[in-house]
Amino acid sequence: MLTRCCAASLISDSIQPRLLPDLEVIGFRDRQLLAVRVYPSPSRPHFIKRTGRRSGTHVRVGSTNRQADAQLIAEMQRFAIGETFDQWPMPKVNSEAIDFRAASESFAPVRKLSRRNLETLRLLTPHQGRLVPTIGGMLLFGQARLDHFPDAWIQAGRFAGTDKATILDHVRLEMHPIRAIEEAVAFVEKHSMRGAVIGRVRRHDRWNLPPEAVREAIVNAVVHADYSQTGAPIRVAIFDDRMEVENPGLLPFGLTLEELPLGVSKLRNRVLGRVFHELGLVEQWGSGVQRMISACRAQGLPAPVWEEVGFRLRVTLRTERIRVPEVDEKDRTILDLLEGDEGRQTRDIAEAIGLSTRSTRTRLARLVKRGLVREVGTGPHDPRRRYLIALD
Repeated sequence: MLTRCCAASLISDSIQPRLLPDLEVIGFRDRQLLAVRVYPSPSRPHFIKRTGRRSGTHVRVGSTNRQADAQLIAEMQRFAIGETFDQWPMPKVNSEAIDFRAASESFAPVRKLSRRNLETLRLLTPHQGRLVPTIGGMLLFGQARLDHFPDAWIQAGRFAGTDKATILDHVRLEMHPIRAIEEAVAFVEKHSMRGAVIGRVRRHDRWNLPPEAVREAIVNAVVHADYSQTGAPIRVAIFDDRMEVENPGLLPFGLTLEELPLGVSKLRNRVLGRVFHELGLVEQWGSGVQRMISACRAQGLPAPVWEEVGFRLRVTLRTERIRVPEVDEKDRTILDLLEGDEGRQTRDIAEAIGLSTRSTRTRLARLVKRGLVREVGTGPHDPRRRYLIALD
């Protein structure tokens, strides 16, 4: 019988660097079970001594154990010393490789950017007496970013049916990530309308994916991707029944799939994270996942599902409603008012629900964003603008 002492010796002799887990013998149904609890280690990665670090390092992916590749082993080592891949300097590249104009245009809605800010944002970093780009700076605003990171782009596609047998439309988004995110969201919006014919001529369209959840999924994929991996870009795939967003890299070490919906978060790329935070693309860490869940549930859709596939992370948003969308009493009254084919103007709706025109307009904008209402007019200041129901 394997005793606690024998187990401790076996672990100590077989694993390097030395590992000191908690061991406990537990009685269960006339048997003795050995419970082993392993805590996060500052000496990671640990590996099987007889096969060495290169072949003996394994990670848990879902319900299976996988041999870690060189990039994953390097990430474990960086994590153990508190560094992120995008903070590393690129000593063979000079500071002019950062496109200051592109960076300034991205920050223009927030603040005016100075060249000194490139250093405070860690887009540039001192290295051996001179300023050089960081990996994060190159990924965000590099003049020749794809020469250094050829897989740092977004591939988006619309497929027929529920598999990838037939592709209907696709784009290759190789521009700077901030613009690429906008283009990817626009591609999803282009392909996420579903219509229902009412009568002989009128059609009511609705979004079949919550725009807020779509944006969060794509932003998260870009900011949390493992750019040390090679072989495949970030992917956005749209099917008849779902959207999948997939990025290279498993969850950061110490974070589990079960913890994601609870708002637990670990940042893989500090440079990208800080820039995205300043630009308002991400808010409080961990809140994006919960916003995605709330947006889907509010529209009557299943909660998003995250899974680790190979050495990549995938989130799936389903488009089939499983419940009536969640609305309060005022919004329900608005939806009831819009049941007819002709629609109503803002002032008519405001009078019917007893709110000011401004408050009513805010509610209508929220319902449009959620895909429950659609607006018809030449622009936001069109006095004849009308609102119609957008539900099937």
